[in-house]
Amino acid sequence: MKVTRIAYSARMNPGKYAALVEQARRLGWVRSEVWQRYGSINGVAAGLRDRQVRDRWLADGRHVQFAVLANAWKETVRDVMADIAANLEAAKVDVRRAIIRRTSDPAERKRMFTALKADQWADDPFLSRQMRKHWKRGHNRTHDQIVVRADNYNALVDGRGRLWLAIPGLEPRKMVKIPLSTTVAPTGTLRLILRGGRVEVHYQIDASQMRSSQRPCGEATIGVDKGYTEALTDSDGQPHGEQLGDLLTRESDRLKERNRRRAKLRSIANNAALRGDYAKAHRIKANNLGTIKRDRQAARHRARVRTEIFTAVHEVVDKAATVIAEDLTKRFAGRKRLGKNINRRLAAWTKGVTAEALKSVSERRGSALVPVNAAYTSQTCHQCGRFGRRSGDRFHCTRCGVVWQADVNAAINILHRAGDPDIALHTPHHMVKQILQDRTDRHRTRLPVQDSSPATAERRANHPNRSTMSK
Repeated sequence: MKVTRIAYSARMNPGKYAALVEQARRLGWVRSEVWQRYGSINGVAAGLRDRQVRDRWLADGRHVQFAVLANAWKETVRDVMADIAANLEAAKVDVRRAIIRRTSDPAERKRMFTALKADQWADDPFLSRQMRKHWKRGHNRTHDQIVVRADNYNALVDGRGRLWLAIPGLEPRKMVKIPLSTTVAPTGTLRLILRGGRVEVHYQIDASQMRSSQRPCGEATIGVDKGYTEALTDSDGQPHGEQLGDLLTRESDRLKERNRRRAKLRSIANNAALRGDYAKAHRIKANNLGTIKRDRQAARHRARVRTEIFTAVHEVVDKAATVIAEDLTKRFAGRKRLGKNINRRLAAWTKGVTAEALKSVSERRGSALVPVNAAYTSQTCHQCGRFGRRSGDRFHCTRCGVVWQADVNAAINILHRAGDPDIALHTPHHMVKQILQDRTDRHRTRLPVQDSSPATAERRANHPNRSTMSK
C-alpha cells in the first residue's frame, strides 16, 4: 500500500521560482496537446500507449516546439496518458450500469462486459452510444506541475544540515536547487506543484515504512459512530477526536465573516470600475482580493482536520482488532430543514476524510474494517430496539424511560448491526424500518423472535446478510 507525502520548500528564491513557473507553463502546453490529440477514441481507447505517442512526436519533430528537456516532456506525456486511461475507466462504470439496465440475459451481459473491458466497444452500436454519452473529452487546466523521474534529481544536505533538492531546469546540465523544510529526502517519482511562491514536492512511500504502521492493533470488536462534535464515538462510550467540532465551527464562522468583507470590497471595486476609476479597482483586486493567503489558510485547515481525524482513528484501532462502522459511501438526505448557519457548518462535514482514514489505518495496522447498514441506528434504542426521540446529543427512549448519550447509543446499534441476520449492507432504508417495527411489535405482543411468515422469509431470501465479521 502506497501513501503520499508532501515536502515544502523553505524561503524559495524568486528567480528560481520564476524559472520553475516557466517550465511548468511549457509542460502545461504539452498536457494540453496530449489531451487534445489523444483524449478520445484515437487515444488509449485505440490501444495507444505513452511510448507510442513519444515515438510519434520524436519522428515528426513535434517535441522541438515544447522547448523543454526530453525527460521532462516524456514524463508529462506518461502522466497525461495515465489520466486519460483513468478518465476512460470512470466512464465505463456508468456504461456497466447501463448494460445491467438494458438486459438480464447473462450471456449478453458477459459479451458486453468483455467487449467493454477489451476496448472493443466501438463496433457495438449500444456500447458505442453509451461510451460517447458518458466519456467526454477532457481539457487540461494544469499549468503548475512538473513531473520528475526518480533518476533525474538529487537530494543533498549542506554543512548547516539543510536538505536541498536539485531538479533539471530548462537548460541541459543546469539544475535548479530547491531548499526543503524537512530533513527526510523524497524518493521515487516526484510531482512538483507550484502554489503561491512555494513548491510542494509530492512523492509516495510504502505504508509499511511509516512509524504508525508498526503499532499493533487491539484485540476487541468495537462499533463506531461518526459525528460532528467529535470525529468518532465507540461503543464503549469513549469519544475520539473531540476537537473536530470546534475546528469546523471556527473555520465556518471565519469564512462567513471573511467572505462578507470580500463581497463588500468586490462591490466597491466594481463600482469604481463603472465610474472609470480603474486604478482604484485594480488596487483593491490586487491587494485585497487575492487568493494566495486564502489558499494557504484553507490548506492549513484541511491539514489540521485530517490530523484530528486520523489521530482519532488510530485511537480506535489501538483498542480494536475489528472495527464496525457505518457505510460512509451512501448519501443521506434528511427531511428536517435546518438553518443557514447549521447548513454552512455541515457543508464541511468530513465524511470522505473519515472513510479514507478508517480504510487506510485499518489496512496498515492489520485491523478488520466491517461496513454495515447504519439506517435508523441513531433513532432506535440499543436496549429495547424501539424508536425514540433524539434531541442534540441526547436520545430519549419512551419505553425504557432512559436518556442515552446519542452517539454512544448509535455506536452500540452499529456494533449489533454487524451480526444482524435480516439487515444487510444494501438493504433499503424503508425495509430496515419495517424490520425494526416488526421486531418491536413481536416484543410488545410477546411473540417469539423467530418469524416464519412468508413476508419475512421472502425478505431474508432477497436480502441475505453480507456484513460478515471476517477479515
